[in-house]
Amino acid sequence: MADPRIIDIELDERTIIRRSDDIERERQIAIFDLLEGNRFQPAGLDGPFRILLRIEEGRLAIDVKDAGGAALDTIRLGLARFKRPVRDYFAICESYFKAVRSDSAKGIETIDMARRSIHNEAAELLQECLKDKIEMDFDTARRLFTLICVLHIK
Repeated sequence: MADPRIIDIELDERTIIRRSDDIERERQIAIFDLLEGNRFQPAGLDGPFRILLRIEEGRLAIDVKDAGGAALDTIRLGLARFKRPVRDYFAICESYFKAVRSDSAKGIETIDMARRSIHNEAAELLQECLKDKIEMDFDTARRLFTLICVLHIK
């Protein structure tokens, strides 16, 4: 029976040199929230799925496996159109983390609204780019975008 969801997700740690504590928390939260509830349906495959996200030659590779870990498919996506959203997201996150640490509520709401806006636009872009390959809900796309950003840390 089809179960269109991710039950396990990993990032290819070989592509990540270092992560700040703030980014590590973002990664952990994204993975936790994703596993708590998601809709992820690659075309022609039955779930549930285990996936590995990695960057290869400037493209996102999504290795899709069945619940037992057997390889089903690798879906690739060019990341050129995500360069700006990733850069903007990191910049706004840095501002957000600095504002939170400064113990000043001044500006946090505005920064957080901008952060959500960038995140939402990138999630919509991800859904659009993968629409013929993977059907996913908006929240799943948001969390996957967060994880794509983590993979871009050099």
